[in-house]
Amino acid sequence: MIQPESKKTSLLGNLTFQIIIAMLLGAILGIIIHNNYDTSITKEFSDKIKILATIFIRLVQMIISPLVFTTLVVGIAKLGDIKTVGRVGGKALGWFFSASFISLLIGMFWVNILKPGEGLNLSNVDLTSAAEVTEKTQSFSALNFIEHIFPKSIFEAMANNEILQIVIFSIFFGLAAASIGSFAKPVINALDKTSHIILKMVNYVMKFAPLGVFGAIAGVFAIKDLNELVVTYIKYFSSFLVGITSLWIFLLMIGFLFLGRRMKTLLKHIMSPLIIAFGTTSSEAVFPKLTEELERFGVKDKIVSFMLPLGYSFNLDGSMMYMTFASLFIAQAYGIELDLGTQMVMLLVLMLTSKGIAGVPRASLVVVAATCGMFDIPIEGIALILPIDHFCDMFRSATNVLGNALATSVVGKWEGGIEE
Repeated sequence: MIQPESKKTSLLGNLTFQIIIAMLLGAILGIIIHNNYDTSITKEFSDKIKILATIFIRLVQMIISPLVFTTLVVGIAKLGDIKTVGRVGGKALGWFFSASFISLLIGMFWVNILKPGEGLNLSNVDLTSAAEVTEKTQSFSALNFIEHIFPKSIFEAMANNEILQIVIFSIFFGLAAASIGSFAKPVINALDKTSHIILKMVNYVMKFAPLGVFGAIAGVFAIKDLNELVVTYIKYFSSFLVGITSLWIFLLMIGFLFLGRRMKTLLKHIMSPLIIAFGTTSSEAVFPKLTEELERFGVKDKIVSFMLPLGYSFNLDGSMMYMTFASLFIAQAYGIELDLGTQMVMLLVLMLTSKGIAGVPRASLVVVAATCGMFDIPIEGIALILPIDHFCDMFRSATNVLGNALATSVVGKWEGGIEE
């Protein structure tokens, strides 16, 4: 679908450089504003400068739904019969659930070893900051989650960018098209051409990425007190970094095990999506660009079209690791002892309820809050991690991108190899 070109590779390098510079400039500007103006001004500045990030993410969101639908349907149709779809889908889900389980275990392991929540002073916690998250958990239950998976209307699902619902509809549509055979070819060809047009739009949208990252970073640093963050949350954040680093090491080792020397090439291709996800705290923001880069890397377009939309619903490794870590941290902070059996039950609950959050910023906090409620852990404890959550979200969003790129590449290799 997409051929590698030296000119485009050069542009990619420039984009990565521009994003890094934008991150640095955003942080510097935010710190200057924070240190020289009072709270009301910094808050107003933060709200206004973040409009740059909002515009960029909205531009990406505008093409997410049609891209997921067209690429997934075309991917399923190109795979051929239902037997092939089942084989590739089985490999995909096997990888996704294995990676999710290991990610959850890594979070559980490190929070139990390092115990960042023990001895935490709760007296100065601003519980009002958790109101938005706790309100969202009121309607969150296992029953509502199951109902939410299945769309009432594909148009409603697309309008709200409900990726998991779009995936469900696209799978049924693609399977039906594949079963009809040549009769459906005109529709599949039209959707294939549509996906090419949308991917072309990606090149235009990505030109706004540095501005979006600049606005996001400047807005956060303008209202965050660095000294307070470092002193109060150094144990929590450093423990989280140990966990996320362990997950990266694991993912990279698995990558080198299955891809060999091509793993280095893959990392070069996904460097720009990784940095964008890191800066905007949204792995969703790089879905179109990641699709493009994986095809340039050599994964067949039908595998990318099938795997990546599924991955964004079922394979969010960074978010999974964070969920067990954050949930058990809150329990530690309130002095609640959870035995190993209870923790394993929590892990399984998170395994199911976390699917479909699709990399939307802070969506994982809603799942954490709901899980805490199920295990009688004070939901208000979310307020403990909100001040530092944005910085944690940067790392977990980038990790989600790495995990999905790796899963797609490995399954691509299993299904006929990766083009050099």
